[in-house]
Amino acid sequence: MTALLQVDQALCRIGRKAVLKIDNLELERGQHYCLFGPNGAGKSLLATLLAGKRRESGSYVKWAEDFDPRRQIFLVSFEEQQRLWERDNRLDISEYSPDAADQGTSIEALICSARTRQEQDETLLDELLQVLNLAAFRQQGIRFLSSGQVRKALLARALYGVKAAAGGLLILDEPLESIDRESRAHILNCIEQLLDSRFCSLSLHRREGDIPPYASHLLLMQDLRLLAQGPVEEIRQSPQFRTMMTRQLELPSVLPGAGEIERPQQEGKLLELHNVSAAWSGKPVLTDINWQMTASDHVLFEGPNGCGKSTFLSLIDGDNHQAYGQQVLLFGRRKGSGESVWEVKSHFGVVSNELHNKYVKGWRVQDVVVSGFYDSVGLYDDSGALEREKALAWLQVMDLEDSAAAYYHELSFGQQRLVLLARAMVKQPRILILDEPCVGLDDYHRRAVLALLDQIAGQCLTQLLYVSHVAGEQPACINRHYRFVPAAGGVHTLQQLL
Repeated sequence: MTALLQVDQALCRIGRKAVLKIDNLELERGQHYCLFGPNGAGKSLLATLLAGKRRESGSYVKWAEDFDPRRQIFLVSFEEQQRLWERDNRLDISEYSPDAADQGTSIEALICSARTRQEQDETLLDELLQVLNLAAFRQQGIRFLSSGQVRKALLARALYGVKAAAGGLLILDEPLESIDRESRAHILNCIEQLLDSRFCSLSLHRREGDIPPYASHLLLMQDLRLLAQGPVEEIRQSPQFRTMMTRQLELPSVLPGAGEIERPQQEGKLLELHNVSAAWSGKPVLTDINWQMTASDHVLFEGPNGCGKSTFLSLIDGDNHQAYGQQVLLFGRRKGSGESVWEVKSHFGVVSNELHNKYVKGWRVQDVVVSGFYDSVGLYDDSGALEREKALAWLQVMDLEDSAAAYYHELSFGQQRLVLLARAMVKQPRILILDEPCVGLDDYHRRAVLALLDQIAGQCLTQLLYVSHVAGEQPACINRHYRFVPAAGGVHTLQQLL
């Protein structure tokens, strides 16, 4: 067998109805593949099969005789990131330590775990930390980093490991998701420079603009099947690819619950922050934040990974205790003046990486959406028929009504993101907080979500607070634009652009 690996007549069942079927696939050493397809195509499922992480891997995947899948496969994915996050939190012993702190797994320890002690390469480690802008966080625990910073650390670990594994396989599932725009070009250059003929790479992508320039072959996938495979330009000119890229948007003309809630005739400032500062794990992150949001504002926030965007949002929606004792006003009332956390949360709908991480196995899709009425992670209260009817209506908007009874963890990452948007909107929140809501979505669904957000802004009593790393990826309704910029002492403050 000359190929690095070969798949023949593979069948993988997911859920009660869906089955991944791969007739034939070969990955050759020295070639760099892009596995491309929309949300729910089965890309991540195929990647885990190839990575030896499925029970069916041993039956259907044949590796070259000199290839050890336990030591020579390096995977970067949201699922791997979530698994790592869960493990680090499970091992947290801060409540038992004298200083009530537990650093957990540091970035350096995570990266070095890809090699044995004899294989350590300090020069390459320093290079990766520098190129990926992680040098300043070398000894920082991963649980104290942003989602984008952890993604960079996982990428550094994979690149560090594959360079030592002659003939290894590098699998990158959307490696640029949650990465700020300033870092994307550096990361692509880093990957391209480190790729060589000794190993093979497989990058998973759902947006045409993300197909990497170093890819030699394109594997086109949809509906749990491989549609076509071959050289990149040949497949991009194929009828299957053109059909996939020209899919038309389909959104309802009227959203569920539109017009049911009347806008107050007189409503002042919704949110106000005056000279607010915040720290994370004892390290100052934000300083002298002065900002307000009125009843007519739809706001966009931008800034690099680790600048404090998520910390800023948590000061508002009730999760961050540092808001108490500072001048943080919610709907004209100072935060901490007698309201409960649940009263605060009742005004907000949230879509974020942090919330996405909290939903693990065991919940059905409709239950996840209904839990939005209770601001809980999962459904623990008896829900009524009206709540379930509204949940199903929002799933129909997301074109996921057929998945209402399915388990949430059986959906693709992008489909899970759409479920979280339905969860956020089901209670018609006054403010919808969207922390990178388009992460994990293909071109079609990103266009649909942005159009849907414009409909929400026009039809519902809901203002948008939107965070994005991607230039131009914002709904048209945005009328206030802010950017987090560096200030003295390594902290960030707000600068208004619009």
